[in-house]
Amino acid sequence: MIPTATLLFYCDDKPGILASITDYINTHNGNIIHLDQHVDSEEKLFYIRIEWEIDQFDIPRDKIENQLKELFFQNKYAQVFDLHFSDTKPRMAIFVSKMSHCLYDILARYEAGEWPVEIPLIISNHEDMGHVAKKFNIPYYQIPITKDTKAEQEAKEQALLEQYNIDFIVLARYMQVLSEDFVDKYPNKIINIHHSFLPAFMGAKPYHAAHKRGVKIIGATSHYVTSDLDAGPIIEQDVTRITHRNSINELVAKGRDLEKIVLARALERHIKHKILVYNNRTVVFG
Repeated sequence: MIPTATLLFYCDDKPGILASITDYINTHNGNIIHLDQHVDSEEKLFYIRIEWEIDQFDIPRDKIENQLKELFFQNKYAQVFDLHFSDTKPRMAIFVSKMSHCLYDILARYEAGEWPVEIPLIISNHEDMGHVAKKFNIPYYQIPITKDTKAEQEAKEQALLEQYNIDFIVLARYMQVLSEDFVDKYPNKIINIHHSFLPAFMGAKPYHAAHKRGVKIIGATSHYVTSDLDAGPIIEQDVTRITHRNSINELVAKGRDLEKIVLARALERHIKHKILVYNNRTVVFG
C-alpha cells in the first residue's frame, strides 16, 4: 500500500484555512485521498482531518511537521495538531482484570489483522487472563494492587509502558481506578469501556440493578480516561433493547456483547487517527 500522512488539527475558524492546507499538499505533489472537516459555530472552531499519499511528496517526512508548524504560524492558526504516518503502527497496551470478553475480542481482531496496531504486552492485577495472553503469544505481567501499594505498583506499570514504548492504553474491563498522576501522564491515550447505566446504576452489579428496575434499553460507552472518574470525552456509544422476558443472565450477555462492539469501534477510530478532543468533547470523523 502507498504510505500516507494524516493531519488532524483544530483552530479558530477563519477564511482560507482549508485552502492553505490543500495548497501546501498539492504544491508538494501530495495526493489527497480523504478530507473531512467540521465547524463548531458555537465555539467558532474549525476541525479537520486530511490524509494524503506521500510516495511522490517532495518534502521528507521528517521535515513535514516543522513546515506545517511554520505554515500555521504564518497564518496565525492555533498550533494544535497531530501528524501520523500510515506505515508507523501505534503500540497499544491492554489492561485487564478477570473478565475476558473484551480481551478476547480485541485479540481476535488483532490476530485477524483488522487494525494497524501492535500489542506488545498485557498488564493485569490478577493472574486469571494469563492463559489468554499465552495463547496469543503476548507477554503478560501480573501486578496486583491494593490501596497501600497503589503508588508503588503503578510505578511498575509505567516502567513497563516506557520499556515497551507504548503509545496508548486500553482498559479492557480493568477493574482498578487509575490514580490522577497515572492518568495525567497519558492525556487522551487511555481508552475505557463501561456500561452506560452510570451513574444511575453504580456498583458491582449494574445489570442486576437494571433488571430490578425493569429497564427497556441497556447500553455501553467508550471514552478517554480523565482524573474525573467516568467523565472523560466520549468516543463511542450504543444501545440495545430488552424486555421483561430477558433474565439477568441474558442482560449480562447482551451487555457484554455491546461492550465488545463499542470498545472495538472506539479503538478503531483511535488507531486510525479519526478523533480530535477539545474541552472534554470529541469530534469523531467517519
